[in-house]
Amino acid sequence: MNTAATARTGALAALGAFLCWGVFGIYFKALGEIPALEVLAHRVLGGTVFALALQAALGGVGEIRRVFRSRRLVLGLTASALAIVVNWGAFIWAVTHGRALEGSLGYFIYPLMSVLFARVFLGEHMSLRQGAAIALVALGVGWQVWRGDGVPWLALVVAVSFCAYGLLRKAIPVQALSGLFVETVLLAPLAVAYLVWDGGGVAPQVSGGTQVLLAAAGPVTAVPLVLFAMGARRLRASTLGLMMYVNPTIQMLVAVFLFGEAFTAAHGVTFAAIWCGLVLYSWPRRA
Repeated sequence: MNTAATARTGALAALGAFLCWGVFGIYFKALGEIPALEVLAHRVLGGTVFALALQAALGGVGEIRRVFRSRRLVLGLTASALAIVVNWGAFIWAVTHGRALEGSLGYFIYPLMSVLFARVFLGEHMSLRQGAAIALVALGVGWQVWRGDGVPWLALVVAVSFCAYGLLRKAIPVQALSGLFVETVLLAPLAVAYLVWDGGGVAPQVSGGTQVLLAAAGPVTAVPLVLFAMGARRLRASTLGLMMYVNPTIQMLVAVFLFGEAFTAAHGVTFAAIWCGLVLYSWPRRA
């Protein structure tokens, strides 16, 4: 069982990750002149280089060797790599195609799946009050689906892929940064193959400022993902899932107030229901 200090560290790390991810839409919107798959390829390659440099600076190369000597760990990280690259691609596409609000809905749905999967696959206990809170949140999301534009396939891809990633990383006994490096190394051949097939992409032809932003894809990718992995290893999956609402709330605000996407009455009901559920879920057991 986690100690209070371990849980506190995990909560701070997870919160830092969610705050970063909340404003990521601004970063990817600034790269809108570059195709989403090309941005994704640079994100993978930049993440590989940055994670390796940081791991070497911290003296963690031995951990990477340990991972590659274990077939079980490599297979596990291959699965988590596939989950996260789908998540990255779906979110980048959503932002660059004017659907950031739907992307944020995916991250609202994700904690529901995380809590459900934690109960089913990890056997984590959920009280009646917490169950009622989850039901309230589910009603809010269900209202959005019903009153919105039908089944939000993009939101579901975002939610399922990130839920799979979080549960896999919780189960794989690998340090956050080492795991990220191995994941991106496994994805790197695909990224290189895409860029070669695309003739190098459009990145060489864009403005200098955009190229600088693209070059920052490594730390932009690595830092919050490492923080999230740290949090996932130290917190219950259900707790991590509920904290996740910080991310889509910021994403929703960015989509509406910075990107000018429409915020409908259905969004308002969903937002209110979700935060009421959060209050109920996190209310102290003793007043």
